[in-house]
Amino acid sequence: MTTIAIIGAGWRAEFYIRIAQLLPERFEIVGVVARKEDVRHALTQEYGVRTFSSVSQLLSHKKPDYAVSSVSWDSNPSVVEELVSAGVYVLCETPPAPTVEALQKLWKAVGSSGMVQVAEQYLNLPGHSSRLAITKSGVIGEVTSVELSSTHGYHAVSIMRGFLQSGFEPTTITTRQFEAPLVNPLVRNGWNSDLSPQMAKTTISLIDFGGGKSGIYNFVDNQWHNQLRHRRIVVRGSKGEMVDDAVIRLIDGPAITSSKIERYQLGYDLNLDGFDTEHLSFDGQVVFKNPFVGLRFMDEEIAIAQLMVQMADWINGNAQPPYPLSEGCQDQLISLAMDESTASGKSITTQKLDWAN
Repeated sequence: MTTIAIIGAGWRAEFYIRIAQLLPERFEIVGVVARKEDVRHALTQEYGVRTFSSVSQLLSHKKPDYAVSSVSWDSNPSVVEELVSAGVYVLCETPPAPTVEALQKLWKAVGSSGMVQVAEQYLNLPGHSSRLAITKSGVIGEVTSVELSSTHGYHAVSIMRGFLQSGFEPTTITTRQFEAPLVNPLVRNGWNSDLSPQMAKTTISLIDFGGGKSGIYNFVDNQWHNQLRHRRIVVRGSKGEMVDDAVIRLIDGPAITSSKIERYQLGYDLNLDGFDTEHLSFDGQVVFKNPFVGLRFMDEEIAIAQLMVQMADWINGNAQPPYPLSEGCQDQLISLAMDESTASGKSITTQKLDWAN
């Protein structure tokens, strides 16, 4: 049993509360920190959790095995520093800090502690986890480029760096932004009442990671929720490429063959075993197995739950770190350079900073 605390009470923080309560054999929530009294009351009413007005008040009650920091970008560094100074391991939401200067200050304060991980969940999503397992097996040879159109900024950078196995070398980014009309039918809370086309920004970045490795980033405003834009990923290697769930590659023979990632979903037709993703397979081999079958988690919840479990196992010495602070800082550094390139109209090259050492 791992004891956890959640710092923050927003939409994102509630994921951690719900998942922890659905895994009572793994987690005990010792408290949730929220500044506003009405928010604390609502959390207690909905989830039955004990709430506190500050980190110090929480820690005076009980010190958790680790804490999730799910607060605003500006507030996160101070929350992380306070927890680490109290000897509490931290799983902090993305990004770790809002600016390059704040990233450097945070790293200087807690980087050497080795106590901070980042809740970067995207490579734990079943689809991306399967793709990553396939590319690591060498099916398409050496991965050299990634094109992504699905999510924003540091998340997209994390996915690219994960497939490319890119480290902390100087990275050059050239970004341009365009506006065009687009209907925005869905937002986080559901259907939009206004279904007329509105001007939406498209941000396109060419990212040179060095060593012949490249990324193309393409993101449209609200693409997370706008179902009128497909999510796309292209991973290219020296012996083939992957486009979403389709793979084409060279095999011995020689021959060029194609295969697909297949998702085995429970609950369709006469399958009465619940409604879950059970596994994903490729060429008859399981490349992702859902550890939480029976809980009816959507992909995002599966990814977050895996981070939470791996964090618990890591602090107990039984797993690799889920996503080190250094990686989260590098993702945000490149994301901020994308923003700078957009604003300036110039190419921006990042430099090696302290977390690269």
